Amino acid sequence: MAQRAGVSVATASRVLNGGDRVPRPELQERVKAAADELGYTPNAQAQALAKSSTNLVGILVHDIEDPYFAAIANGVMRAADERNLLVMMASTFRDSDREIAYLSSLRAQRARAAVMIGSRRTDDESLARTASEVETFLNSGAGLALVSQSGMPAHTIEPDNRAGAAEMARSLVRLGWRKFAVLGGPDSLATARDRREGFVAALAEAGLQPLVVQTGEFTRDGGYAAAGELLDRKADVDCLFAVNDVMAVGAMSALRARGVDVPNEIGVAGFDDIATLRDVWPGLTTVRLPLEQMGRRALELAIAGGEPTTETFKAEVVLRESTARG
Repeated sequence: MAQRAGVSVATASRVLNGGDRVPRPELQERVKAAADELGYTPNAQAQALAKSSTNLVGILVHDIEDPYFAAIANGVMRAADERNLLVMMASTFRDSDREIAYLSSLRAQRARAAVMIGSRRTDDESLARTASEVETFLNSGAGLALVSQSGMPAHTIEPDNRAGAAEMARSLVRLGWRKFAVLGGPDSLATARDRREGFVAALAEAGLQPLVVQTGEFTRDGGYAAAGELLDRKADVDCLFAVNDVMAVGAMSALRARGVDVPNEIGVAGFDDIATLRDVWPGLTTVRLPLEQMGRRALELAIAGGEPTTETFKAEVVLRESTARG
């Protein structure tokens, strides 16, 4: 190919494989034209061996069906596309063993970087095993950033879950709501725990406490089931706070199925401000996080490398019709 283009082998290699020295534009055009004529395709595995890395970026996400995770992953993918990086994505289904195995696989493929999107678990044993694989991955020379998984030896993006939930509680109290139930998600996920505790602490500031704290799956069906249980118990509540939007949407569906009017009989609020809320009526009061921006920043940190840093993204209460008082 170098002979066809009339350049040195070193120049052809710099054009096709990259490098610190960039050949002149006219030489780049000649090499690319020769590559097209000869049908040349770079060998990615050979490049990886030569460079000790590839242009591959991995995204490990707890559940891609959840719009929260999908929005963050979309931010990562857009930032990767702008840098001509190839993205490989895997859903871990909140399984720590699967997450560790995927990260190990990316290391074996000499991925340039990875972004792990999930919720930190409260299980010390799985945390220790994940931290060990994270260190091994970083020691291989790859970059890594985590979203909502603090405590790991890597760059971390943290939504301000406690503060956002606390401000939601204060906002609902100001609106006149007093008898709260919290759909708190699973105890094993730190995100659910932090949001639940932030909300309850802010209620205490106003001399209130939730009448019910109902645990359940961190899903739409989990919210539907939890709200149904509250209604079966005839809990005397006037407002439900769900620790994520998909649970809140499920709760609203359960209330609607039982003939309960939202918000005239029971108000409902969530957390995240996922895009699908645009199709929900009444509009759901929620806590907004800049999800796509969080994903973009995670990719930037993973590519940059360096000493681990933690960046916190603020949350903002958005009041809508689901908690309006007549």
